[in-house]
Amino acid sequence: MAFKHTLLAAAAFMAFGASVAHADIAVATAGPITGQYATFGEQMQKGMEMAVKDINAAGGLLGQQLKLEVGDDACDPKQAVAVANQLAQRGVKFVAGHFCSSSSIPASQVYNEEGVLQMSPASTNPTLTEQGFDNVFRVCGRDDQQGKVAGQYLSDNFKDKAIAILHDKTAYGKGLADETKKALNAAGVNEKLFEAYNPGEKDYSAVVSKLKQSNVDVVYVGGYHTEAGLMARQMAEQGMNTRIVSGDALVTNEYWAITGPAGEGTMMTFGPDPREKAEAKAVVEKFRAAGYEPEGYTLYTYAAMQIYAEAVTKAGSTDMEKVVEQIRKNEFETVIGRIGFDAKGDVTTPAYVWYRWNNGQYAEVK
Repeated sequence: MAFKHTLLAAAAFMAFGASVAHADIAVATAGPITGQYATFGEQMQKGMEMAVKDINAAGGLLGQQLKLEVGDDACDPKQAVAVANQLAQRGVKFVAGHFCSSSSIPASQVYNEEGVLQMSPASTNPTLTEQGFDNVFRVCGRDDQQGKVAGQYLSDNFKDKAIAILHDKTAYGKGLADETKKALNAAGVNEKLFEAYNPGEKDYSAVVSKLKQSNVDVVYVGGYHTEAGLMARQMAEQGMNTRIVSGDALVTNEYWAITGPAGEGTMMTFGPDPREKAEAKAVVEKFRAAGYEPEGYTLYTYAAMQIYAEAVTKAGSTDMEKVVEQIRKNEFETVIGRIGFDAKGDVTTPAYVWYRWNNGQYAEVK
């Protein structure tokens, strides 16, 4: 795939760290470093920086140091393709990315053609690993797994209530909404509304008014924290006491920064908090000592780099086919737990649990 790189895409691409300028093995992370989802790009960048720093401090890989590149796709599919091409041209062997499924999926086609190993810390749309690419993996779960959990929760707790399902039309948001609807309907419960909204807007009063007119008791939002947060705030302003339920994109402190008390009681699915795992204790302490809280996908990105590093060591080479062979036949001890992969590149033991926002903090519902 040959693409002309625009000035915008070129400006979006950043090389990290003069201190690793003479490194020998190029690795990268790519995600929304800028834009409305930049909080997740920051998580990924911080996770990758720490992982590269730790590996280099321990002697690097195969006697070589790592050089980290950072690509900014702003969760834009076209920009993601341009970034993927740039990373491939720069000789990057491994990419921990992207964040948005709508970026990971088109970028994966570039990585497959260019022989770059891709492992997403966050992209949950099933299509990513259903394309048949040997070089594509993810360390998170999938929307069809997450949607089953959400649909079951809604059917168990709101069977006789008015349920609305909203989505933002993206690969992630609509995919999650579709899977939640599927699971809900399979349990014999039908939603009252299934609606799309436009991401990136500042005013969702028209959507909120429709929810209010339909006397909706709970709304499932297939989308990101920015829009869900605005909806929560605007529902409160209209005097509604409607529960918001959503997915992993709400696991960020930015959600409460948008909602304030209106976010109280919001529920969302995510994996068990890796910060509480014994395997992550030392790394979490390092992050906190550096003044950064490794929430969300920080440790997932760190884990992706750990897996690549161990696979390279086992293979004794950075040759992609040899590294992929090691990834497929081994399990890996990481900061988010023991990870193995199935034939598609998905984790073999996905797990989703519930989190609830309470008084400005989110915590796992035990």
